[in-house]
Amino acid sequence: MGFHTFDVDRAAELERPDRYRWVSAEELIGPLAAAGADVVADLGSGTGFYTDDLAPHVETVYGVDLQPEMHDRYREKGVPENVELVASDVADLPFADGELDGAVSTMTYHEFASDAAVAELARVVRSGGPLVTFDWTADGDGAQGPPTDERFAADDAVAALEAAGFEVDSASTRTETFAVVARAP
Repeated sequence: MGFHTFDVDRAAELERPDRYRWVSAEELIGPLAAAGADVVADLGSGTGFYTDDLAPHVETVYGVDLQPEMHDRYREKGVPENVELVASDVADLPFADGELDGAVSTMTYHEFASDAAVAELARVVRSGGPLVTFDWTADGDGAQGPPTDERFAADDAVAALEAAGFEVDSASTRTETFAVVARAP
C-alpha cells in the first residue's frame, strides 16, 4: 500500500479549485486555529495549493515535500513570505522536538504512511498540537485519486497514530476520502 509520489509532470492538476470538494480550507484551518498553532507544516505540500490557504492564518508554514521539483513549481507560482520550503521525507524531518505547533496532510498520507513517519510526527509536533489528515480512503471506489490498493482506511490511520501516542479527536470516512484530527503526545 502507498508510498508513491505524485508525478511532477502532472503538477498543474494540484492547482485545480475542484480539489476543495474533497477537503476545504476551513477543515484544515479550523483545528489549527482552535489550538493556536502559529508554526505548522504542510506535509506533501506539492505546488502549495493548500499551503497558500494556511499562510494567512499562521506565523510560519513549512511546505514539506520529498520532490524538490514540486518546490520549483511552487516558486514559479509565487510563495508567500511566511512559507519556507523544505525538501524532506516525512520520516526524517529537519525540525527540533516539539518545534511545530501543528501539521496538516492533504491527500498525501498514503505517500508517507509508515511507523517511522508517524513517530517522526509525534516527535516534531508539540504535545497537544493538532495533526490534521485528509486522504483518499481505501473504502472509496477509486474513481478519483490513487488506486484503492495504494490507499489506507481511516481506521488504519487512527491505529497508526494511536500506536505513536496521538490522541484522536475525530475520524470519519466520506465518499472518497477520510478525515482524521489527532493531537500529538
